[in-house]
Amino acid sequence: MESKMFSWQMTAQDAPLQYTESPMPVPGQGEALVQVAGCGVCHTDLSFWHYGVKTKKELPLTLGHEISGTVLAGPEQWVGKNVIIPAVLPCGECELCKKGRSNMCQKQLMPGNDFNGGFASHILVPCGFLCPVPESLLSKYTLEKLSVIADAISTPYQVIRKSELEAGDFAIVIGVGGVGVYAALIAKIFGAKVLALDIDDVKLNTAKSNGVDAVLNIKGLDIKSVKEQVREIAKGLGVSRYGWKIFEMSGTKPGQELGFNLITFTSTLSVVGFTLDRTEVRLSNLMAFDAKLIGTWGCKPELYPEVVDLIASDKLKIDDFIETFPLSKINEVFQNTLKHMYTRRSVMVPGQA
Repeated sequence: MESKMFSWQMTAQDAPLQYTESPMPVPGQGEALVQVAGCGVCHTDLSFWHYGVKTKKELPLTLGHEISGTVLAGPEQWVGKNVIIPAVLPCGECELCKKGRSNMCQKQLMPGNDFNGGFASHILVPCGFLCPVPESLLSKYTLEKLSVIADAISTPYQVIRKSELEAGDFAIVIGVGGVGVYAALIAKIFGAKVLALDIDDVKLNTAKSNGVDAVLNIKGLDIKSVKEQVREIAKGLGVSRYGWKIFEMSGTKPGQELGFNLITFTSTLSVVGFTLDRTEVRLSNLMAFDAKLIGTWGCKPELYPEVVDLIASDKLKIDDFIETFPLSKINEVFQNTLKHMYTRRSVMVPGQA
């Protein structure tokens, strides 16, 4: 085994991530040493690095929580296995874990927040909830691309399950970027009629070419105009006027305000995207429409095998939504992501030249 590992560490807000070499960690009880295959760049990483959100662990810290890799050392049953590391690692024993809400475990550990994450050659992680990757899936996708399961796919999967979406429902997805596009496709797999809203035609065209029923570019439109066009689209798709399932994925104040204003009778609005901005809404709309407003946090590890099965069975195809970069270019990728220069999920690969 190599004697050293490398990582790119955050040392201060908005400062370039620093290349660092350190001794190879040795797994303790209940831990595994994973050689990182790929680590996706998430808006949460940018929230820590650029937008002032505080990490649990003091700096310096290696960011990155969307990780796939191969176990090099640890419990015998895991050594040599290809795995996905869940972005939320619960304790498995507390009240919330036992009630099926392990994603909200108050003892949870998050790579790249509570401990050093995946923008590195190796990572030391608790191994109780690792998700094995079947060989059949590796015949379809490289291991680094499967890193997006850890957050970009599993997060919308959980919230769609939580929204109680049923076949025939009208699903409206606001923002079809690196996470939102999977929400749209998973809603379609569940049998919904899906409308994608975004301000980027490239993202909308990608969603449409992958089976989304309708798209609408809302750039420059006021809320009233959007509502009118959404009603017309719903009518054209032949869906009910009631029970719309709305998924706010953009993580923006305008997106959240639009989502709330699209609520109608017995709707469910799911807030997935994160922003520090505040919105002003009339909560009585929830009462008047007998509607629901729900949040979500990551995905409980128990659901990961279901996500793996969706991809392994070819119901969900992921190649069109991923772009890989050498980990050495992470500062460039972070800057370009801030400038909205990518339409696909960026995955950083340690061994890529």
